[in-house]
Amino acid sequence: MRALAAAAVVALLGSGCALAPKFTTPTLSIVGVKVEGSDLLAQHLKVRVHVKNPNDRTLPVRGIEYTLDVDGQPFATGASAASFVVPALGEAEFDMNVTTNVAGTLMRLLARPADSLTSVPYRLTGKISLSEGWLQSIPFEQHGTFRLQ
Repeated sequence: MRALAAAAVVALLGSGCALAPKFTTPTLSIVGVKVEGSDLLAQHLKVRVHVKNPNDRTLPVRGIEYTLDVDGQPFATGASAASFVVPALGEAEFDMNVTTNVAGTLMRLLARPADSLTSVPYRLTGKISLSEGWLQSIPFEQHGTFRLQ
């Protein structure tokens, strides 16, 4: 009898895992970076991020933890506490305020010829924390280019 009960519990747990929603990783891309200000110790940037949800259900985002490499160099890490919802098969944009003390990378970017600022390479990695559902977070890694404004 105990073996039958244990088998039933295992079967229920297994079927529950199979029915748990699975999210395809959303696509995040940097739309633009705007220098908001700087001082001797830090640079303050506004990073505009575009999120594309390939899933057939809404993506309730509680926040995003990220690491940003720019032009092949570590640039910033942090977390966005902004909550928002990306519609099913839809898109959304949000701003992240980024403070970095990597003056060398920023100075190297600003020293580039003006025409090369339209295509600055980046790598964005991290995880999206969800506010609802069984799945608590979705890891991501994106590469692309952005325009420095």
